[in-house]
Order: sequence, then C-alpha cells, then structure tokens
Amino acid sequence: MEKCKVTLYPLNKDIEVAVGTPLKKAMYDAGIDFDFPCGGRGRCGKCRVRIREGVVPPSDSDRVHFDEEELKDGYRLACTLTVQEDLVLELPQKGIAGHKILIDAAERSMEIKPHLQKVHLEVKKPSIEDQKPDWDRLREELIAVKGDRDYRITLPALQALPKALREKKFSITAVLDNNEVTGLEAGDTTDKMLGIAFDIGTTTVVGYLIDLLTGKELGAVSTMNPQTKYGADVISRITYSSQEAGGLERLHKTIIEAVNKLIGEAVEKAGATREDVYALTFVGNSCMHHLLLGLEPRYIALAPYVPVTGSTQEMNAAELGIQINPAGKVYVLPNIAGFVGADTIGVILATEMDQSSEIRLAIDIGTNGEMVLGNKDRLLACSTAAGPAFEGAQISCGMRGTVGAIDSVRLDDDLTYTTIGDEKPIGICGSGLIDVISVMLEAGIIDFRGRILSPEQLKGNSFADRIVEHDGARAFLLAPAAETGHGKPIFITQQDVRELQLAKGAIAAGVQILMDIYGIGFDDVDEVILAGAFGNYLDKHSACAIGLIPSSLEDRVRPVGNAAGTGAKVALLSAAEYRRSARIASFVEYEELAAYPKFTEIFANSISFPEKK
Repeated sequence: MEKCKVTLYPLNKDIEVAVGTPLKKAMYDAGIDFDFPCGGRGRCGKCRVRIREGVVPPSDSDRVHFDEEELKDGYRLACTLTVQEDLVLELPQKGIAGHKILIDAAERSMEIKPHLQKVHLEVKKPSIEDQKPDWDRLREELIAVKGDRDYRITLPALQALPKALREKKFSITAVLDNNEVTGLEAGDTTDKMLGIAFDIGTTTVVGYLIDLLTGKELGAVSTMNPQTKYGADVISRITYSSQEAGGLERLHKTIIEAVNKLIGEAVEKAGATREDVYALTFVGNSCMHHLLLGLEPRYIALAPYVPVTGSTQEMNAAELGIQINPAGKVYVLPNIAGFVGADTIGVILATEMDQSSEIRLAIDIGTNGEMVLGNKDRLLACSTAAGPAFEGAQISCGMRGTVGAIDSVRLDDDLTYTTIGDEKPIGICGSGLIDVISVMLEAGIIDFRGRILSPEQLKGNSFADRIVEHDGARAFLLAPAAETGHGKPIFITQQDVRELQLAKGAIAAGVQILMDIYGIGFDDVDEVILAGAFGNYLDKHSACAIGLIPSSLEDRVRPVGNAAGTGAKVALLSAAEYRRSARIASFVEYEELAAYPKFTEIFANSISFPEKK
C-alpha cells in the first residue's frame, strides 16, 4: 500500500499515512490530541489547519467555513481532509497551560471516616508447637484488636500474606474494607493513606489529592479532557462511541489514561508514590460516568433517555486499569437521570441542599444545563439542552476559555474588553459572549427580540459605526483586525445572538418550569447557587440582564466554584457521605421538561431578552 508522509508543525512530528486515509483517523492513530468539537462532521469549522506544502482541494465544508483568501492561503478543516500525497501542515497554537480550568472548590466540614482503614498488628510468630496457618493467626490478632467480626481476605492479599508477615518479623499493617482484608504491608504504614477525588467534566478533568487521615488537601491537578478530540459535547461522544468501530473502548481508554497521568502528577508534586493512594472517588455527568466505566452510553441520548445505572459503584482500581495501591478502590457517585449525573449529586453534597430548610436553586450552566430546586423536604431536578454556545461553539468567532479569548466586556465611556492571558484577542468565550450581548442590549444595539439594529436606526448612537455586514446579515464589530492576534476582525453576528438566545432560553425555561412544579415564585428562593466553571466566571449582572437568571434574583446569586469537585472530596473522606449520595439520588425527583404541558410556550417566551422598563 502506497504511503505518504505528513509533517505536523509546531509539533515537529512526522507520521506515515496510507494514501486515502482521512487526516482525522491518521491523527487518532498517531496519538495526537487535536480537538474535533463537532465530532469531525464538518459543521463547526473549529478544526482548522493550514497547508504549508502539498495540495488538497477544498471540500464543500471548507468552502462554507473559509473565504476565498483563506482557501488560497491553505486553510482546510482537518476533519474533511483526506491525505493523497506528502503534506506539511500547520496546526493552531494551543496548549493545556493556556486553558482556563477551574480548580478552586469550596470546603465543607464533616467527620473524617474514609472507606478504607489501616490497622497495625504484631502477629504472634509460629513455632513447632504453634503451626497455625498465617491467615488464622492474622485473623485472631485482628479480632483481638478490632473486635469479634467475620473477617475475610481477598486472594491478592492472601497471596501477599506470607512474605509481608516475615519481611518485618510479623509486624504487619492490614488494609481493611469493612471486614475484608484487601491489602497487607510489612511493618507499620498506618501514617500514610492518600486518596484522590476526581471531577470528570466534558471539557476538563480535575483531581484533588487528599490525606485520608487528616483531610488535608495536598494538591490539585487538572487537564483538558482528551476525549474532546472525539467531540466537544456529550452527544458527539455518544455518537462516536456507538457509530465508530471500537469507539466506546477508545473513549474509555482515553479517560483512564488521563486519570493515570494525573495521579502520577499529583503524587510526584506531593513527594508521594502511586502505592500511597488507596481510594478514588469520581463525579461527572452521566455520559462521562458511563465512558469512565466503559458502559454503553447510547441509550442516554435516545428516548426515554435511560442510563445503565443510577446507583453507586465500587470496584477495585485494577479492574479499571487505574494504577494505584493494589488494595486501592474506586467509588463512583450515582446518577439521577440520563442527563443529570453524579456531578449534580456532588453539588448537592457540597452545598447540603438536601439538609437545608431554605429553598435554594442550583444551576450548572453548560452545553447541558442541570438545575436543582428545593430544600430538605423536596428536591426537583431537570436538565436542558442549552447547546454549545456557552462553550464558544457554533459562534462565528467563538472559542473555549483559553489564552486570547475575550472573557469579559464592559461599557463605560467606551467599549472595553479583557482577554485570558492578557494577549491580543483571537476569539470570544462564553462569559465574554454573555457580557457583550448584555452591553449590546444596554447600548440599544439590539432590541428585546434580539435583532441587531441598522446604522440608520442607531443614528446618534456612538456605536452605530460598529454595525457591519457579514455574510449578508448585520454584525457588531467587537474588535477590529488591527487589535486582534490573528489580524482578522472579531464580531458578533445576528446568528450568534440567536444561538445565545436559544441557549439562555433553555436555561431560563428550565428554571421557570421547576418553579411552576414546586409551586413557588422567585421571591420564595433564598439563594441561587452557580456551580461549575462557567458559573464561576460568569458576571451575574450580565446573566440577569439577558434573562439567563431572573433579574429579581441578582442579589441572591452565589458562585460556589467547582462544587461537584467538593462533593467528590466529601465522598472520599467520609464513607457515610458517600452512602448519603445514594439516598440523595433516590430522593431527588427528576422532571422531564419536554413532557411538561407548557414547555413549548415557556421556552418560546424565554428566548426574548427582558424589555427595558
């Protein structure tokens, strides 16, 4: 079979590719992390590469996403490019260090009582007069120290027993999971037992290294979720897992590799080893939960949207291929429904909504928005398909929250903005998008229906000269080409406004429907909790100005950072809190918004922006 060489810059990497191979497949096979936000279907236009050497005729998708000048300059979509000859390609500059990943998580008080326990034992040595088997004499000592229980031992621990006993002259530490001995270590190792709490997000993965004896956080590690190369959102990944041969296995392997890498980083920074880690907890949305465990996720996306399991899951870390202490265990928090996952359980655990007498509303804003409303008497939850606008996808100049992204916009005497990393702007992320739409509303550039007004209608408005034409429709010029990092203007198109209206309308409709079902009004809500990365960076005034959150609740909004991560930490440090997570999953009432009789009417009304009074 004829081969071609593809050279990738700035990676300085050569890969050998069979003629006719899609570039997307070649990059997968070579282990190159490259984002295909729409799953490689040619829809989003974000996977752009530039041909330095070689010839690739533009595809139909290329002609949609690039103008003639860009096509002549060699720009193509990686997802539609097929390798027919030797190529030298330039990939966009990016790096994990440039991404804005939320690590901060609030603390919560609790009694520390981890899942596993270490017990040091001085076991009586055998003799000619006392030839009792090793396990019998260890069990007797356990009973003497811990009480009369029916102790069992796993096969790996039993296999390790004779050597571990004799290595330190019958001084030994037993690792207990309730009444089962899961590990044995020579000498007294009771002073070291670490765990890691993981939040597996669609875009990012964060892990918190915790001393299980003291509860002290020893460090946090994070990375972009490498599954993004198979699709930016959960639907893209579900599609990939079900339609691509070996797709589910590939997605599962990818996240396990990322977890193992983060474990290595965490223990190295703390001066520890993998063998010092005995327990892991995981939270994540239902799709990430399924992919972590290698469970088929396709039925989450198909009516009636049923997950494989809604209960807690415990297993040996080795069963998942996770590299920690051989006695190490994995504890996965439960899902509530197909699109309300363990991350929402984590938020409830962290904020103790299930034990509060006050009525609180928790919102995790993203491609799939999750909401919980209520108190200790009743909790309602729902999910809403907000779409990818909040992640910067399907926005003409949209991008993720990484270096060069406009992340905030303000209207003072003039229009001002800031960027992540204080670099020249190259696009706009979700928080910046909400800000700029809020500014456009305040300045009268768009009306409450979302229509960008013409320069003639804006006569006398100082921003009238920022109204330009793009693809035959009006657009608002945010940053002229001279100000940007790529020499191209950054603007907000009419379609961008519509995309944001649909996204914010979905969240607002979900909130309204939960209120209606609960039988309360906005005045009855004591607090609005914004969870997750987007909620943490979101300007609450802008969110209220566009109607994402009711304006009457603005003074009750509280960002809580990575509350899902806090919930994972709580479940790691307390076996009782982990068991409570299962009770929460049963207690929460899931509401399917599409089944609500007035859903269409409420959603339609929620799309418009609030009218100025």
